[in-house]
Amino acid sequence: MDKKKVIRCAVYTRKSTEEGLEQQYNTLDAQRDAGESYIQSQRHEGWEVLSTRYDDGGFTGGNMDRPALKRLIEDIKAKKIDVVVVYKIDRLSRSLADFAQMVQIFDAHDVSFVSVTQHFNTKDSMGRLTLNILFSFAQFEREVIGERIRDKFAASKQKGIFMGGALPLGYNSVDRKLVVVREEAALVEHIFKRYVQIKSIGQIIKELDLKGYRTKMYESGTGNLRGGRKFNRQYIYRILNNPLYLGQIVHKDKIYPGQHDAIISQALWDNVHAILSQDRVKRGNHNKNTNPSLLRGMVRCGCCDSAMTPTFTKKDRRIYRYYTPTSAIHRGYDACKVGPVPAAEIDALVVGHIRKFIESPEVITQTHVKLQSSDECPHDFGLRELREHIGDFDGFWKSLKPRERNRIAEILVKNVTITNDEVAIDMRLDGFTTITNTFTKGDFL
Repeated sequence: MDKKKVIRCAVYTRKSTEEGLEQQYNTLDAQRDAGESYIQSQRHEGWEVLSTRYDDGGFTGGNMDRPALKRLIEDIKAKKIDVVVVYKIDRLSRSLADFAQMVQIFDAHDVSFVSVTQHFNTKDSMGRLTLNILFSFAQFEREVIGERIRDKFAASKQKGIFMGGALPLGYNSVDRKLVVVREEAALVEHIFKRYVQIKSIGQIIKELDLKGYRTKMYESGTGNLRGGRKFNRQYIYRILNNPLYLGQIVHKDKIYPGQHDAIISQALWDNVHAILSQDRVKRGNHNKNTNPSLLRGMVRCGCCDSAMTPTFTKKDRRIYRYYTPTSAIHRGYDACKVGPVPAAEIDALVVGHIRKFIESPEVITQTHVKLQSSDECPHDFGLRELREHIGDFDGFWKSLKPRERNRIAEILVKNVTITNDEVAIDMRLDGFTTITNTFTKGDFL
């Protein structure tokens, strides 16, 4: 009598939340027992359960980013599994697109799929049709539940109920109601009043840092501690623009009366926002600067290891441009020893470096060799013609428009690192080849 072929069966289990998983016998164990019982009922067909557990506790079925599911798929591809058994199909996935991708993997590796409570075989067309119908309903149910949650969320906000998220400075959450924390509320009010007095967020950050103040510490929904950091511009802006401090709740650009107490008065809010509005107009005018920075996105600070972004100030109708470390912008100028550096000096230094780089005999020779190996370069294009193209660098540079200079800098300059002692410029040899090759075709930029 021929011995039946062993069919290796893997049981996959999943639960969306971690609630109850600490129990000695939890829902994952119950799902596995149901799967093992079903496999036992098919033992006469050669089915045997694998000892490896594929349990995803606390993971949503809306995506495939689950450790046990990833191990399951890896073992399927390694030819270690013949049948995947689940309690219900939505334990494997709640996304029709994801499940279709899994079925393709199953088919490619000759693996069948079985649901204990919805028995069918994915090997035949009827089973596949049944599966798609069931799964469509599972996804529909998930979308309906999502809509209900969103509707409940919106209705709660309309009633002024705090629905969670990052706790704002000045409040604690008790039974989903914001309760004022006096010490923090005093700090929030101080920030508003101080801004009216000095009109400088940077100065406020400096003062808060000197006094040892830090952002609010709170425990996230996952149990991790958040906050407790130095104040930065973004955090202060969020405070000054948060209607929560007026006793209001915001939902999708609509404002509703909140069930919590206000920390500041309407008059103080209006004074602050009158100043902020003026500041936005000034910044809007600055954005109309017609001289874009040559090295945008290429400059870094070697002291604080942050990007240096173009900034500028206006005085007596003149614009003064700088490259400023983002750490100084967000945390105040004391956060970086380098601080703002005059952009004109750095640009001139880089342009001079580009000139020397281009006029270097070694670079010209290497570029000529690469150009001669290019099908797009004329075969009679020699070293003399190449030198003629780059002979009058100063005249060539002055003839370029700002955006053309930017483009050349992007191609030739890899990065610029600035410290208190030096400016390090890293160039790209292949970039010059690209530019020269374009010149030979006569259609640069």
